[in-house]
Amino acid sequence: MTVIAAPSATPSNVAIFRMAWPLGLKAMMLHGIVVIDAWLVSALGEPALAAMGLAASIAGLILGTLMAFSNAAQVRIAQAYGSGDPVSLKTGLYVGILINVASAALGIGLVALFGDDIIRAFAHTPWIADQAISYLQVFLLVVVFEAFGQVLGSHFNGCGKTLMPAKSYLLAIPINVVTSYVLIHGHWGLPELGVSGAAVGSAIAAMTRMLFLGAGLWRMNRAYLGVEGWRNGTLRASIHRHLVFALPIAGTFISMTIVNNICMLIYAKMSVNDFAAMTLIQPWVLVAGNFSTAWGMATGIAVAQLLGSNVPGDDLVVFLKRAWRGAFVAAIVVSLCFLGLSLSVQGIYGQLEAQTRAALWSFLPFLLVLPFPRGSNLMCGHTLRASGDTVYPMKVHVCSQWLVRLPLTAAFILWLDLSVTWVFALVLFEEFVKLPFFHSRILKGEWKKGLKEDD
Repeated sequence: MTVIAAPSATPSNVAIFRMAWPLGLKAMMLHGIVVIDAWLVSALGEPALAAMGLAASIAGLILGTLMAFSNAAQVRIAQAYGSGDPVSLKTGLYVGILINVASAALGIGLVALFGDDIIRAFAHTPWIADQAISYLQVFLLVVVFEAFGQVLGSHFNGCGKTLMPAKSYLLAIPINVVTSYVLIHGHWGLPELGVSGAAVGSAIAAMTRMLFLGAGLWRMNRAYLGVEGWRNGTLRASIHRHLVFALPIAGTFISMTIVNNICMLIYAKMSVNDFAAMTLIQPWVLVAGNFSTAWGMATGIAVAQLLGSNVPGDDLVVFLKRAWRGAFVAAIVVSLCFLGLSLSVQGIYGQLEAQTRAALWSFLPFLLVLPFPRGSNLMCGHTLRASGDTVYPMKVHVCSQWLVRLPLTAAFILWLDLSVTWVFALVLFEEFVKLPFFHSRILKGEWKKGLKEDD
């Protein structure tokens, strides 16, 4: 089997857009599943929404880990695609799957040991705790399917075939919506499962997506079964090398996921209305922000492919400057999306209490500014990781998360008792803290040299 390497000429912004929009659509649909589940569960009231948010904060730790290692595999696969080496492509895929499966097994084991106790410690009432535990137990099936599905999607993305993962979500989301709605409310003679019905719908959708991507991989290259050998000689050596490269990337995403979910647990100490508002806004921030995320990720994939095909540094700089202008346009689009969301709060969440809707409206000033520093930081982070500079972005993220946002969140809620508006403002403050560190690294220019396998 032969693999055609990506062309050495730097892609235009139109080419980046063609790669980015399926990435954005896929990510919007991924986070949209959470938004849809939250919207469907919101009809059951604030306590049910709080139960789902509490369970999701724990399940998010495992899914964040899987997505972290999948992003690392995506960079490796993009570099391999740029070089045109089928052995490296095979190695990136199968090593990524093995690492994800091991991570999922570890996460499920930890949830089985400690999940119930954590939920009961943070739930406002025993009913909320019971509902959260029921949701989490079913949602672990999503973890199993996503262990495979995330890496399969990263393989297609790394090869520049970003439309395939987007199609998988186009197939999965309607299944998730219909199944969740029916099982939450008990329509068509099926049992009324309440909050856990949303988890069942998500599990069925995740299984469908995994099977769709697996079939696509088989049609594409018979899953590399005809390719012999491993990138580093043996499977064990390849796993070791992959982990050396991937752990800083995974560490970045794992740290972010842990901090986000710890913050969600701290948010649970606010009033039910304020916690419901934070539960609702977080998925929307991810969904709308995916315009910027997709552009940054597509740029990173292109940089990795160009470095793999040894494009000169001056051409890389010209490409990145051009891509950065596109990132600014994406930030404007995200800001307008947040404005539209705020203006639609009454229509979308009219069944919620006025205090919850007022909290959502108060986030608007920060939402309008957030896309610009975040989008710029995303461009820096994806470019550095694509070049192999994985440790520095990890340091920036970890320090800003653990030394800035997490302690300030705890102080604002547990000691100062500030309003939910100021708590949400910390999301924007963290981006401004990271901004000078990321940009100074890009301006230094070392990323243009890339990172060789033995470095």
